[in-house]
Parts: sequence; structure tokens; C-alpha cells
Amino acid sequence: MHPRFQRLIGTGGFSIGLELPLDNDWSTAGQQLREKQGRPFGVPDMHRHGELARQADESGFSALWVRDVPLYDPSFGDAAQVFEVFAYLGYLAGITRNAMLGTAAVVLPLRRPWLTLKSANSVDQLSDGRLLLGVASGDRPMEYPLFGLDFAGRSEVFRRAVELIRHNGEGSLHNGAQLVPQPHSALPLLVAGLAQQTPEWVGQHMDGWLSYPGTPEDHHKRIAMWRQVAGDKPYITFIHLDLEADPEAPLRRFHFGMQTGARGLIAELQTLRDAGVQHVALHLRRSQRDVSTVIEDLSTQVLPHFHS
Repeated sequence: MHPRFQRLIGTGGFSIGLELPLDNDWSTAGQQLREKQGRPFGVPDMHRHGELARQADESGFSALWVRDVPLYDPSFGDAAQVFEVFAYLGYLAGITRNAMLGTAAVVLPLRRPWLTLKSANSVDQLSDGRLLLGVASGDRPMEYPLFGLDFAGRSEVFRRAVELIRHNGEGSLHNGAQLVPQPHSALPLLVAGLAQQTPEWVGQHMDGWLSYPGTPEDHHKRIAMWRQVAGDKPYITFIHLDLEADPEAPLRRFHFGMQTGARGLIAELQTLRDAGVQHVALHLRRSQRDVSTVIEDLSTQVLPHFHS
């Protein structure tokens, strides 16, 4: 296991983070505010993002995860956290101190590999070695023609970029040229999905897997496959969560997540941990309650059951 994951998952082998944006724009109140402000569906309200990121960091969440969405596509209806991923990570590195900073995930074929590596190394230095570099091949065909790239050929481009990043560009520069800065330590590489590769290739070349949200049964099947090709490398997933104020509120599933009270969430997380999941990032855009209040409730009612 890559040493940096020890910091992520802790001595208990399981931890909880948050997926940004920290907005509830998919809730009833959030959608009403979005319509009032004239924002398209899936474009969150970011005016509290710094305040909420600091709160999450100080509340004990082990990681903050950001996504790479270069262009807002109405057919997908999700602009993620709006800001460019590496620029935003640089900002987060400056206002947080404890949480790991993860990408879920950088679309490698859309980016120049050397600039991706320089950006990642820069964030890693600015955050004092807190970067977890999740990568992907991309799933939005409209982006590729705008970048002058072939959507169908992205798997080979992805592999070449991974090779460069994996070795930090070593052996590719001549005549005394150097890439600066260097990372704080070797960057851990995680993959979202399979990135158009075989499971065997992913298990061999990546340090961890970012699995899509699902039920415990879904994860049992995926973890069995992952352990077969990757051994004990970390398995990470995400949950879309609407946490109710009543801790005893029953669990009701919806696509990619659930509405439940703290007790139901604790039971779900324990089931995922027992299945072999090592980190879960909670996505709060469906929260019917204020996000700051939800973060506080999670930190006092849920995190103590899993974070020593």
C-alpha cells in the first residue's frame, strides 16, 4: 500500500471524507435558490465554499475530493465544484491543514501530461504532501472535439500519461532540463472506474481504485474483482447523502445514495467497511438541511464511530 494512504485511512483502516461542492443545490430549497439566481441545473452556489471547506477540515474529515469537469454540459447537468481542479486545490491547500486533497478524477487525455504533472507536483508541495491524484479517461464525448482530440483513442493517451506521471517524467528530459517543483513524495495514483483499461492493467499500474457509488451488494462484487487484480490496494467509494435531523430516521435509498438518520448511516458505513471499503466520501448536494449543520452533525454523531 502506498504510504500516503496510511494517513488517509488511519490505524483503523477506514475513514470518511467529503466530496465537493459543499452546497445543497440538488435539494428543494437549493433548487429554488438556483432558479432565483438564474444558475443552470447542476451549477452550485459557491459563495460559502471556503468557509465550509475550513469547517470540514477542522471537523476531522480525512479528505476533501474535487472533480475535473472542464466544460459544463447541460445533458449531464453537473458542473462539479465549478473551479478548475488544480487551481482550486491550490486554494484549498492554503486554507486547510489536515484533510488529504483528492481528485476524483483528473481527465488525463484532455490535458498535456507535462503540465498535469507540474500542476500536481505544485499542489503537492503547497499542501505539504496531501495530494491524492485520482485520474480518469473522461466520459463526456462533447469535450473531445473541442479539445481537438479523438474520443475513441483516449485509452492509449491515458496509458501514456500514467506512465509519465508514475515516473515523475524521469528519463524523458535531456540537456539538464528539469521539472520543478518535485512532489513532496511520490504521488499516489488512483483510477476512477477502469478508464478504458482492463482490470489487470489497472490493478498493476494504479495505487488505488475510486469506485462509483452503489449498494453494499454492488461493492461486494467490485471489491472481489479489485482484490483479485490489485491485492490490498485501497478501495474508495462515494455516497450521495441526505442526512435527516432525526438520528433514528430510517434509511431510504435513491440513485447513488440515501436519505437516513445518523444511526442508519453508521450502519451502512459499517457494512461497507466490513465488505472491504477503506474510504467513503460523502456528497451533500441532496441535503435538505443547511450543509454546515450537516457537517457538524456528521462530525459529532458519525465520525467518532470510525476515526480514532
